[in-house]
Amino acid sequence: MKSKIFLALAVVCLGAYSCVSPKKLQEAEAKYGQLNGAYAELQGKYRDVQDEIAKAKAEQDKNAFKSKSLQSTIDDLNKQIDFLKANNNVVLNQLKDMSVVTGSQAESIKKSLENIGAKDMYIQDLQGSMARKDSLNMALVMNLKGAIGDLNDKDINIKVEKGVVYVDISDKLLFKSGSFTVTDKANVVLGKVAKVLAAQPSIEFLVEGHTDSKQLLGSGNLMEDNWDLSVKRATTIVRILQEKYGIDPKRMTAAGRSEYMPVAANDTPENRAANRRTRIVILPQLDQFFKLLERK
Repeated sequence: MKSKIFLALAVVCLGAYSCVSPKKLQEAEAKYGQLNGAYAELQGKYRDVQDEIAKAKAEQDKNAFKSKSLQSTIDDLNKQIDFLKANNNVVLNQLKDMSVVTGSQAESIKKSLENIGAKDMYIQDLQGSMARKDSLNMALVMNLKGAIGDLNDKDINIKVEKGVVYVDISDKLLFKSGSFTVTDKANVVLGKVAKVLAAQPSIEFLVEGHTDSKQLLGSGNLMEDNWDLSVKRATTIVRILQEKYGIDPKRMTAAGRSEYMPVAANDTPENRAANRRTRIVILPQLDQFFKLLERK
């Protein structure tokens, strides 16, 4: 009798388990799918962060190499000064042992020492000017990136090369295909760039139009070739910066580069798209360096 009761209970429990277990299994599978998707998304974000870190490290290494080269030049000049100072000290010591020093000899020695001091001051001014210029360029780049907002946008590239700041803007953000008519996005992008440029009234800049190597089709009499298109695009941007955002026209220069300064080979649609761009070049203030180089 007892064995029959236990058998009946076992059958009931087995039936209950068979009803509940599939449902729990489905819930567990759904939960696993959610976790697996979240894990894949985190992996993608991690790879993106690693790429950004690698780019930043490469830029840092490049700037470190430039700084090292400039410091080497300055060190060489300092060695020359030390050598000249040492030679003049030897000459002065030798003159002390002489019974007579003529007036012209004394004047020559005085001028020599003054020239050494002037050269030393020149090197110090040059060092300070280089440091100030690098700091201003870096601040300008950070202001531009901060104003634009999305640092990962492949259609806007801001960089510093050989002490010059470049802002490359893809043509698909600024112009309709094959024309110099601006898009609605253009005013948004140019407004952000103009805000930074307006805050630096002493800076002059060049607006360059660039195209790919494909010839224009169906342009009628408006444009003859890519030279024409690149120039008209540059002058269009300059006019917008002047008329809509109040940038002083004396600070701007418009130029067309046509297809002759590509950043990539014109062999794929992606590379041709990279070559179709408007470049804003922040011009170095050469007058300050010419004043520094003047011999007084």
